[in-house]
Amino acid sequence: MNNRKLLNIELGRVTAQEYKELPETGVVVVLDNIRSAHNVGSVFRTSDSFKIDKVWLCGICAVPPSAEIHKSALGAEDSVAWEYVADTLDAVKRLKEEGYTVVCAEQTVGSVMLDTFRPEPGRKYAVVFGNEVSGVRQDVVDAADMCLEIPQFGTKHSLNVSVSAGVILWHFRLFL
Repeated sequence: MNNRKLLNIELGRVTAQEYKELPETGVVVVLDNIRSAHNVGSVFRTSDSFKIDKVWLCGICAVPPSAEIHKSALGAEDSVAWEYVADTLDAVKRLKEEGYTVVCAEQTVGSVMLDTFRPEPGRKYAVVFGNEVSGVRQDVVDAADMCLEIPQFGTKHSLNVSVSAGVILWHFRLFL
């Protein structure tokens, strides 16, 4: 078995410009008051990896250009489109008007467990990730079409927002 690590030049990655010219996936990310620039950068990097169409940065949220975002994003803030909106609920309303199904990553009474959810091909999704302490704002949860919950089996009740984004966005790309 040959387990030689591949060199970066062997990976066949696209340039930031080529990334922008790829077909849209129909999936966008909404960050609701993510205060840590490192978490924002990590979400950009994950969004680039899974070809997410856009990252919406809302409320008290770090925005590019930022050395701290860049440290985690490794330049993905230049390939993934982004927009800042002062209020998350305003962004969610706009996305719904544009035909997106709004999905909050949140533990709620009626949340759907991620392992049982199958996104529908052809449908557009906006996935909302919440603040590191309090999660997605309740009024945003109320405006959403559904909530997804990542099954967890340990003593903790949450994952880091960038980890949650990785798990959920991979799931979307697996089925779309």
